[in-house]
Amino acid sequence: MVRLNEIRDGELAVELPRRPDAGLFFIGHIRTSWTSRLECPRQGRLDGPTCRLEVGAPWHLGLDGIEAFERLEVLYWLHESWRDLARQSPRNDGMARGVFSLRTPARPNPIGTSIVQLVRVEGPVLLVRGLDCLDGTPLIDVKPDRTLFEPLAPPQAGDFQVADA
Repeated sequence: MVRLNEIRDGELAVELPRRPDAGLFFIGHIRTSWTSRLECPRQGRLDGPTCRLEVGAPWHLGLDGIEAFERLEVLYWLHESWRDLARQSPRNDGMARGVFSLRTPARPNPIGTSIVQLVRVEGPVLLVRGLDCLDGTPLIDVKPDRTLFEPLAPPQAGDFQVADA
């Protein structure tokens, strides 16, 4: 169950740095039917409702050619998420785990990602299915789904290798 302002047994909140390391340019906003974290789905579904990615100027110029892709990767800023929980108990059972072992929206840099189905393009607006974020969520980036691409080059001498265990 999603919670609004609750530290559960076993969870740990940490002090945030005084200033961020980098800035982001929001390229637009996402329009969905969800206005509360309590009603928002935990994961997007490709058979879910159609949502709007509204790309603002001048970034809408970057949409040229996007209609050639049926699936997109969308990155967005989970603007209502907690940022100070290092350990979380998602099942509220006192068994907390580190934030980086969870797909929780409460993280130091609350960046959400979804693979979405492109329904159609209407100028600077992309109609998509598969999102799981609140209405008005800031849009960070849109890319063709990475699984649609082949590697550019075969492995080369000097590439990083992971030793077999």
